[in-house]
Amino acid sequence: MDLTILGSGTAVPSLRRGAPGYLVRAGGDLLVLDTGPGTMSRLLKQGVAHENVTHLLYSHNHLDHSGELAPWLFASRIPASSRVNPLTIIGSAAFLTMLDSLREIYGHWIDPATYTLDRIEMDGAARRRAAFTGWEVTASSVNHIESSLAYRITSAQGRSLVYSGDTDVSDDLVELARGADLLLIEASSPDGQKVESHLTPSLAGEIASRAGVRKVLLTHFYPACDGVDMLAQLHRTYQGDAVLAEDGMRLTV
Repeated sequence: MDLTILGSGTAVPSLRRGAPGYLVRAGGDLLVLDTGPGTMSRLLKQGVAHENVTHLLYSHNHLDHSGELAPWLFASRIPASSRVNPLTIIGSAAFLTMLDSLREIYGHWIDPATYTLDRIEMDGAARRRAAFTGWEVTASSVNHIESSLAYRITSAQGRSLVYSGDTDVSDDLVELARGADLLLIEASSPDGQKVESHLTPSLAGEIASRAGVRKVLLTHFYPACDGVDMLAQLHRTYQGDAVLAEDGMRLTV
């Protein structure tokens, strides 16, 4: 299982960091976790066309994480780039409600014309786990907004990647990440500059330590993080292997 960072930033425009987006190769599938604005172009830089992505997993409704969804569906029905491969969208009940509302704005232009679209709800009364060929995904609610989910992706070989999405301190995230090989976790602001419903490096480190993860990858950096030793702050509470996300970075899980 491989992870490529498409966007390690936030909603704030940055020449260094794009809006959130993460490409995962699992089994024979191509997954994208969140599609912030510009995700399709950054995919192309990695040699991946949007029509070849098989699964879109969304952490929550905020535009920096989902702003490319409507353009993605629109591009998928334009003859010059229309897709034929099935597409699966995974998210919370609140996220899928938001997806329904997009059709009220854009009409049939975001409906599938040449492919099948499946939707999987991963919270509430619905299932929390879904299995596919060569991998499975488990979801858990986290402390951000109503639609927020974190995901654990596990390969057939037993390797595990956990993506926090946006969150504050969360016992549910600790349980989801228990023993994970890689925890991709937000640290939006440096220690001492905490923003409500987000983490700092030290808080992310506490979650990682409690969960006993093998490696931490910090991401979702506001500009205030640039020039700050975010790893040093993380290591105040977590002593394991750790790295900062950079756009274009690729890791094997």
